Amino acid sequence: MVREVSESCLDSLLTEVVSCYCNRFYPNKHDLAARRIEAIGYQVGHQLSERYTMERPRFNDHLEAIKFICKDFWLELFKKHVDNLRTNHRGTFVLQDNKFCWLARMSIDPFADSGKSPEDITSPTAGNKATHAMKMHLYFSCGILRGFLSNLGILCAVSADILTLPTCAYFSLSHTYTEITL
Repeated sequence: MVREVSESCLDSLLTEVVSCYCNRFYPNKHDLAARRIEAIGYQVGHQLSERYTMERPRFNDHLEAIKFICKDFWLELFKKHVDNLRTNHRGTFVLQDNKFCWLARMSIDPFADSGKSPEDITSPTAGNKATHAMKMHLYFSCGILRGFLSNLGILCAVSADILTLPTCAYFSLSHTYTEITL
């Protein structure tokens, strides 16, 4: 039996989790909020790994596991394949999703707290606020990938980069356990 969750429910839940951790639980400690959101994603990824790899043989190497994520897991989770996979053949993998669905439907009002007018949309603080809010949402998906890979025995660091608001995201995976920035 296939169990599915409504996309709108998942979007609403993720939005509320990020809002609670950033505004209520840790309003002045964004790093701590980010770690907590990533930890929730880690637990989800760990459990999803159990479900999606239960009936298949163990992966022989890291590349095989990453290919499984790009072809099968990403399709199950986001209803599409990864747009691009790159590697440096030394343990760093970059997964590119040009229409990352968890960001595509986001709407952020950068003027809500600042008192600025809509004419100031090009101001650096407006862009920084929107980027920060979207980055907080990406910590959950980074945690899912890290938890998934951790359950497969691949210790790694996962980070995400937003190229344009709100549609592009890069996920960098490194099993050498160092942060990768693009």
